[in-house]
Amino acid sequence: MQNKKTVYLGVSGDFIHHGIINIINEAQKYGTLIIGCLNDKALAEHKRLPYLTYEKRKKILENIKGVDTVIEQSDWDYSVNIKKLKPDYLIHGDDWKSGPQALVRENSKKALEEYGGQLIEIQYTKDVSTSSLSEDYYKNRGAPEIRKGMLRRLIKSKKTIRIIEAHSPISALISEKMHYISDKVNRQFDGFWSSSLTDSTEMGKPDIELLDLSHRAKNISDIFEVTSKPMIVDLDTGGLPEHFIHSVNRLDRLGVSAVIIEDKTGLKKNSLFGNEVEQTQADMNEFANKIKIGKNSQISQDFMIIARIESLILEKGMNDALKRANKYVKCGADGIMIHSRQKNPDEILEFGKKFRVNFPDVPLICVPSSFNEIYSDDLSNAGFNIIIYANQLMRASYKAMYDTAYSILKHNRSKEIENKLISIKEILKLIPGTE
Repeated sequence: MQNKKTVYLGVSGDFIHHGIINIINEAQKYGTLIIGCLNDKALAEHKRLPYLTYEKRKKILENIKGVDTVIEQSDWDYSVNIKKLKPDYLIHGDDWKSGPQALVRENSKKALEEYGGQLIEIQYTKDVSTSSLSEDYYKNRGAPEIRKGMLRRLIKSKKTIRIIEAHSPISALISEKMHYISDKVNRQFDGFWSSSLTDSTEMGKPDIELLDLSHRAKNISDIFEVTSKPMIVDLDTGGLPEHFIHSVNRLDRLGVSAVIIEDKTGLKKNSLFGNEVEQTQADMNEFANKIKIGKNSQISQDFMIIARIESLILEKGMNDALKRANKYVKCGADGIMIHSRQKNPDEILEFGKKFRVNFPDVPLICVPSSFNEIYSDDLSNAGFNIIIYANQLMRASYKAMYDTAYSILKHNRSKEIENKLISIKEILKLIPGTE
């Protein structure tokens, strides 16, 4: 009788521990066990990108004793597969009765009730935490080749990813651990942006490509030592093509996932100045050739070179921006970043719409520093794959340090500013090994 029943169990399969084996052993007692292996997209949208690809995780699950079939679960919500398969039983640990998965549980119960299926909840194994295992694994496995390939996987797995500026290891560590969790969403930052502006500012230097790559590479290496997420590096103009080759090689070996170079020449000035200062846009063909040279010199297939177009910043018009995008993609650019200093996002949204007509699958990137009222969901719906928050952490730290220093001088003591400062205990919690 048991063999005539079908049992459905959804798992990620990224970390197989005794708690998962226990649930599998219990589930197979009720009948033919079908495991739904959540794909990269389902996991990345709600947790984090799994270490193993879907194909590898599926193969592991297929070789576990008691598992009859493994199918793809492409949605975080189990009810999608339940309605397709109509299993007699849905098996799950009892740890989803509250928190972010409570809504998934309710949807699953409703789907089962439609045809008389039954939910069986197995007592959660108390002495194991997948989150802790994941944290420890990523902390110890931030190898360059693993980290580097994450960006491409994230782009394939998520509609839009969030990248935030990290100018120091502590800023990166805060960003890596930051989550916003509600009943419906689990938002997090998917990676880091190494900004030439914030790196220069941290060193008290002007943002004119003054910092050499050796200094920036040391900072990137220090960030990588304490984090696991991918990084995109702002490489300004990329320098001379002959120099760009060496920069690509060095950052590729370091484990950087992508570099972004802008199509300007001469002494670098911040784009937000626009035409208020003298800035020269690069010849389109020469810049396209630099992209081609960079692509030919990279070591791994995972490394990405993204072209940043300054046409809208320099008021050259939409047609010029689109013409350049077309040229750069055809010369090998792995993605296009379009920039604007307007307070509203209209021209950015227009570019996204027109760009997508010819390039539906090429990664599209924006930095909403000026037009900061727009929600990430709106940019996502407009076709943007990567949203970079490019300088907010540096600006926040500057303001906090300024206010603290001023308050101490004004009041001739530190008591008045104390309620705005994080406690030493909180810092000790953030950084392992300092308790």
